[in-house]
Amino acid sequence: MMTRMELGDTLAAVNATLNGTCAVLLVMGRVAIAGKRVQTHRKLMGSAFVVSALFLTSYLTRVALTGTHADPHHGWVHAAYFALLGTHMILAMAVVPLVITALTFAWKKKFEKHRALARWTFPIWLYVSVTGVVVYLVLYRVPA
Repeated sequence: MMTRMELGDTLAAVNATLNGTCAVLLVMGRVAIAGKRVQTHRKLMGSAFVVSALFLTSYLTRVALTGTHADPHHGWVHAAYFALLGTHMILAMAVVPLVITALTFAWKKKFEKHRALARWTFPIWLYVSVTGVVVYLVLYRVPA
């Protein structure tokens, strides 16, 4: 049986995988809509939303089990990590209502509003997904 900390570390790896998967789905969805493949775009973006929801559930579970993970680094790695983490956290909070609103516009067939909001939402969501993977790598894989 896994300890609480082992489960937390496993969930952290799962979270990074979910973030990476979301990033890939977002890029594929963007490529699909650029190629006028609307149905493919819908499926990919819906999948990105589901993966993000799974991530949020897993992340909150990990934090409830083990709390936040302290950065063991010093010097420039520590400073760069905190700068990255700051932007990641602020944009992660901002992107949730943006994504929900963009998806709602698409669901209601308000495509002009959807496109206008998605122009801002897509790069933020992609940044949050990619930096989520980087945060994991720094905390769990980069030696202190």
